[in-house]
Amino acid sequence: MPDATFLPDRYDRAILRIIAAEGRIPVAELGRRIGLSKTPTQARLRRLEAEGIVTGYRAMLSPIRLGLAHVAFVELRLSDTREAALRAFNAAVRAIPEIEECHMIAGGFDYLLKVRTADMAAYREVMGERISALPHVANSSTFVAMEAVKEVAFATVPEP
Repeated sequence: MPDATFLPDRYDRAILRIIAAEGRIPVAELGRRIGLSKTPTQARLRRLEAEGIVTGYRAMLSPIRLGLAHVAFVELRLSDTREAALRAFNAAVRAIPEIEECHMIAGGFDYLLKVRTADMAAYREVMGERISALPHVANSSTFVAMEAVKEVAFATVPEP
């Protein structure tokens, strides 16, 4: 994969915007909408995939319709932040499916987690039995989301 930042032209940006919103669009329709024939559109799409810009295609599921309406954000502070401890924590956090996102943070705490469960009882079980048992967790603070004002399932396509 190239180290340089990808600089999409107008056709690439159009392709990325459309497939980010409509991943199952037929190539011929995609080409029609961006103003290219099927063959160059397909070539561009394959190049975007080969260069690692398009990393996959997924169905976007409704967590609320699936009974997963409870979202909590958790600040974690670790007792040890040496590289080996961070690697152990990172590996263990990947094994907890209720953790949708985990970000290492520069600031007053070490990690920020986004945790999705069915309800508060399920969250308490995940927090008490699994997150608190993660390697090197010293303390935590939980913030329960009241409403998702904006959730984005894909990155914004940059303008030139």
